[in-house]
Amino acid sequence: MTALQVTGLTVRHPGARDRPAAVDGVSLEVAAGTTLGLVGESGSGKSSLARAIVGLVPAHAGRVLVDGWEVRTRTVRDRRRLGRLVQVVLQDPDTALDPRMTARRTLIEAATAFRRVDRAARAGRVTELLGLVGLDPALADRLPRQLSGGQRQRVALARALAVEPGLLIADEITSALDASVQAGVLNTVRALQHRLGLSVLFIGHNLPAVCHVSDTVAVMRHGRIVETAPTATILRAPRHPYTRTLLASVPSLRAPSPRIAGQRARPPRPNA
Repeated sequence: MTALQVTGLTVRHPGARDRPAAVDGVSLEVAAGTTLGLVGESGSGKSSLARAIVGLVPAHAGRVLVDGWEVRTRTVRDRRRLGRLVQVVLQDPDTALDPRMTARRTLIEAATAFRRVDRAARAGRVTELLGLVGLDPALADRLPRQLSGGQRQRVALARALAVEPGLLIADEITSALDASVQAGVLNTVRALQHRLGLSVLFIGHNLPAVCHVSDTVAVMRHGRIVETAPTATILRAPRHPYTRTLLASVPSLRAPSPRIAGQRARPPRPNA
């Protein structure tokens, strides 16, 4: 079963016909209940691909199917259906969260966007969502400015989960965080994928981070997918020269340290 199927997708830069396409004939699949990691340097087209998948930028050619439904955003009904099927968590939680809304209000607004939630049940739902992402429910009444960067990103993740999507797109969600906080967020994503049976497209430029959470990895360069393989194959026997270059820049990937290996099985650290 396929959660996401992208076929021959092309996205062009607005008003720049002479420039190469931002996304050039990309095809990829996310199998239901798995994580596909999409890795590439800045400017490779990863974020343009993510935006096209959810209809935020127009596709010049190709098709996108989410849970078998062809993505379209022509009507309010289309946009609502897409919002129930897929949610996106972006790189910078500072701009993703409304600075005037507490975590509680943010999560209630998301939880009631597509379904009715009894007022008496809302407090319990907020507590449940914060717990899922490793946050203390006592943080529910704080504004974004009263939370750390890692906590804000976890609230953004909880907001996406509030809709109960089948597919989650995580677009560079750890790149704005300190290295010490990144591992905790990565572990949370991995744990959520297993616990909830989520299908995840995890996008990043940091190959160790992408490999840490992914079952399969697709490598993107200059708007094209140059290699797709199971994570173990990417790490041990990459076929494309660009993939080998990415690996060579992080020598420790070939022999993961006990610390990284241990983190995969560890529960998310609360409040990071």
